[in-house]
Amino acid sequence: MSEKILIIEDDPMQAEVVRLLLEHSGFSVVHALDGAEGLRKLYDTQPDLVVLDLMLPQIDGWEVCRRIREMSTVPIIIMTSRRSDEEKVKGLRMGADDYVVKPFNPNELAARIQAVLRRTRLPPPSKNSVMRFAGGELIIDPASLVVIVGGAPVELTQTEHRILIYLAEHPGQVVTVEDIFTSVWGFDTDVNVNNVKWYVWRLRQKLDGQNGVPRFIFTERGAGYRFVAL
Repeated sequence: MSEKILIIEDDPMQAEVVRLLLEHSGFSVVHALDGAEGLRKLYDTQPDLVVLDLMLPQIDGWEVCRRIREMSTVPIIIMTSRRSDEEKVKGLRMGADDYVVKPFNPNELAARIQAVLRRTRLPPPSKNSVMRFAGGELIIDPASLVVIVGGAPVELTQTEHRILIYLAEHPGQVVTVEDIFTSVWGFDTDVNVNNVKWYVWRLRQKLDGQNGVPRFIFTERGAGYRFVAL
């Protein structure tokens, strides 16, 4: 069965170009013209990946991204004409898996979609047993993708989950950004190694809660990150 892509794009011509490209690449495509319709079709069709424009009527793309992340770990690729670094960082912080700036080479978009889906298809890391840290304060189950902090489940994207497991498999060790990049993305040239920092930032926000005081992942300035959970 072909993988299903949901395109949320209010420009019919742009959406049609992307639809034809993806169908030619073997994907099944669902299209929504605005944010509200996009959220409905996300629920109804359960896509494997979402391509999301930011400038949408009714509900803008940022809000759509936020709502998707509240209910799902489905991969999201933002597709927009907004090209500033601040916008890209915002997208990654909100849980997007990639960010493509218009105008773009259609083949590049297809390659990025395939790269993101390739990562989601990767098997869980080698450790299959449940990992417990800090007297059970942090529980990680690699097989079921469940993470519990302080007795409450924490919703992570698959990328965030793989980063956390990699760090947890190296407790007390300093791991570099490049180490994390190679472990999670391999040598996929469609992903920027600097994105790792934003994924780690978002992961810490979810694990540490609102106070922002590091509990498990610490920055070693100029070296990388250290996972500590006593």
